[in-house]
Amino acid sequence: MPYYIYLIKPFAQLEKLSESGTFQQASIHAKRLRAEQTVDSPGKIKIMFADNELQAEDLLCQVRTPGPRGDD
Repeated sequence: MPYYIYLIKPFAQLEKLSESGTFQQASIHAKRLRAEQTVDSPGKIKIMFADNELQAEDLLCQVRTPGPRGDD
């Protein structure tokens, strides 16, 4: 399964930036893209591991519930 790199803009607008075969390649590319972003750049750059582009976009749009915050 490939790693997809997306720019997530406001209102859940997704823009696919690239696709990599390994996490190491995807991580290096994403870090370089994040370093090139300016303070005024809208959106975040995220990496998603998925079977295909459609699944990656679906996973990026899902709301994640926060995990436990330590001892209760």
